[in-house]
Amino acid sequence: MDLSVSLNRLQLKNPVLVASGTFGYAREMESLVDLSSLGGIVPKTVTQAPRPGNPPPRTVETASGLLNSIGLDNDGFDQFVAEKLPWLLSLDTAIIVNIAGKTMDEFRSMAAVLQQHAGIGGVELNISCPNVSGGVDFGTNPEMAAAAVTAFRSECEHPVIAKLTPNVTSVVPIAQAVADAGADAVSLINTFQGMAIDWRRQRPILGNVLGGLSGPAIKPLALRIVWQVAQAVQVPIIGIGGIESLDDVMEFLVAGASAVQIGTANFYRPGLSAEIVQQLPDAIRQLGGTGPSAVTGTLQIPDRSAARCGPAAGSR
Repeated sequence: MDLSVSLNRLQLKNPVLVASGTFGYAREMESLVDLSSLGGIVPKTVTQAPRPGNPPPRTVETASGLLNSIGLDNDGFDQFVAEKLPWLLSLDTAIIVNIAGKTMDEFRSMAAVLQQHAGIGGVELNISCPNVSGGVDFGTNPEMAAAAVTAFRSECEHPVIAKLTPNVTSVVPIAQAVADAGADAVSLINTFQGMAIDWRRQRPILGNVLGGLSGPAIKPLALRIVWQVAQAVQVPIIGIGGIESLDDVMEFLVAGASAVQIGTANFYRPGLSAEIVQQLPDAIRQLGGTGPSAVTGTLQIPDRSAARCGPAAGSR
C-alpha cells in the first residue's frame, strides 16, 4: 500500500511523525529506531538565542500523563544550523524544523537562513509553548498567529506548519487565521497547561510552577479539537495528543487528521512509531481504504434530529 500523504506542499512518505521535544535531535534515537521508516522527524524546538530553560524540577508524572516545564532549553539557532541540521538532512525521511520566536523579526531572521537549506521538508512554527513567556501569546490570538505565519513566509518558501495551543476558548478561529495566512497545515495540539502540588510541603512540584500536560490523558481532548477544526477549516491537520497505539492513530485519521505526531510515548516506547507504520496498511484496508487519505475525516455522526423532535420514549 502507498502510505504517502500530501499536506498541501508538504510531502510525506507516510503519515507517522515524531513530535518535537520528545525525540531530541534524532541522533539520540538512532540505535533504537529505524529512522528511515518514519514519515518525518520534528526535532526539538530551537530559538534564535540559546536558552537555559526553566528551573528544575522540569517534569512530573501524572495520572496517564506527563507534565513538563522544560522551557525550550536549547543551544540556539546558529548552533542547530551548523551542527545538528547537516546530519538531520542526511536522513532518509522528511525533516520538519521546529522554531520559536519572541518577535516577528526573529521568525523572519530564522526563515531567511532556513531558506538556504533546500533539503528541509518543512518548518513547524511553535507559537504555542505553554512553558515560556511570550511564545504562547502568538498562538492564543488569531491575528498574532497569522502574523507569525506571514512573517515566516515573507522570507522562506519551505512548507510551513502552525503548531497551535489548546489553551483557548476555541482553536477554530486561530486555525482559520493561520490557514488564511498561508499555512500548509496545522499541528493539533500542543500541551494543556497544568500544575502539580506537593501538599505536604505546600509547594508546587515544578520549578516553573506551571507545565504542559501530555500523554494518554489528553487524547480525548485532542481528538475533539481535531474534529472541530476539520469540520470548520479547509487545512490539513497533523493530530497530536496521547497516541500510544495503532488504534489511536486511526482515531485521529478518522476524526480528520491527515497525519499524526507521536510524542510522550517515545519516552517509554521509542520504537512505537516504526511499529505503527508497519501496522497501518491492514487497518486502512479494514475500512476499505487504499491509503491514509481515503480514511481521513470519515467519522460518521448519527442523525439524531428526528429522535430529538419526536415524542420521548414511553410518553403518552
